[in-house]
Amino acid sequence: MSRDYYEILGVAREATVDEIKKAYKKQALKHHPDKNPGDAEAEKRFKEAAEAFDVLGDEQKRSTYDQFGHAGLSGAGAGPRGFSNVDDIFSVFGDIFGGGGGGSIFEDLFGGSGRAQVQPGENLRAEIPITFEEASTGTHRELAVTRRVTCGTCEGSGARPGTEPETCSLCRGVGQVQQSQGFFSIRSVCPQCRGEGSRITSPCADCGGEGRTRLKEDVSLDIPAGVQDGTRIRVSGAGNAGPRGGPPGDLHAVIRLEAHEFFQRHENDVFCELPVSYSQAALGAKVEVPTLGGKASMSVPAGTQSGEILRMRGQGFPSLHGHRKGDQLVKVVVEVPKKLSEEQETILRRLAELEEKEVGTKRHSFFERLKNYFE
Repeated sequence: MSRDYYEILGVAREATVDEIKKAYKKQALKHHPDKNPGDAEAEKRFKEAAEAFDVLGDEQKRSTYDQFGHAGLSGAGAGPRGFSNVDDIFSVFGDIFGGGGGGSIFEDLFGGSGRAQVQPGENLRAEIPITFEEASTGTHRELAVTRRVTCGTCEGSGARPGTEPETCSLCRGVGQVQQSQGFFSIRSVCPQCRGEGSRITSPCADCGGEGRTRLKEDVSLDIPAGVQDGTRIRVSGAGNAGPRGGPPGDLHAVIRLEAHEFFQRHENDVFCELPVSYSQAALGAKVEVPTLGGKASMSVPAGTQSGEILRMRGQGFPSLHGHRKGDQLVKVVVEVPKKLSEEQETILRRLAELEEKEVGTKRHSFFERLKNYFE
């Protein structure tokens, strides 16, 4: 069953043509697809409002509708035009409100003939510091964001309730002015209304005529495991509301990875250094090392050289794209003591004597090459 046209526009049955026009403009602005991208219900309401205005804005059709309702509009030429999509509405109503400024209702609302287009709100940016551990497991943040929202008093129009913006006297509602210089004509944005086509003479007391007010609110942000420094997470619609009721912008959260006491990150791998004693490197040992998940045991093979890198598989960062986890790369650094006890010195001197008698392969090769070099 079709909805009542007066109900759709929200006007009384005795409403004047001007009141019907104003009501339609309000509905068209509220449900316009540019302000409600992907919203099928809003597009449906937009078409309903156009159909209602097509009937109630026409004296003959309105009279028939008042007497017989929807049934009276079933005859040829008596009913509303069929609107299959938004483009049909633009084409049908292109000139119906012409005169004066020469613009249609859609130009008044959405910027045709040079007027300022309905603009989305500005995007906002926030930097979110997180630890290596949080990047490894994922985390959640509640951000306190101060943003501009549509003024609830004037519904974004900027005009005091009960008043409407007045047509600009300089450009007569077109939003542009034309200047002639010899054989050339130059069109530019109207300096008086800044391309709006209208001026607010009675600004809203709450927003000062801007149509937006500031609001501080919390925005929830889920940070997935595996994010890297500089990763951007977009929160749709969490930016500033657009001027004159335009759609809101987005919030772009930029992840900043804090420096770590032990670790460095290379793609999804974690890198750290592990100091070991000479005896541990020479004899081999089981050592405890820090990881992103806590402590873990690692084997240092006998004969490990200083600077050698050992790999702990699966101890790195998870991949954002669902691949396997990275590894932890451990650089072994053989630590030479700066001070020795008497017992240590005795043992090392005995070791030095043995090393002189039993020269290793690499040292033997080096001394042979050094001897040949000087000879």
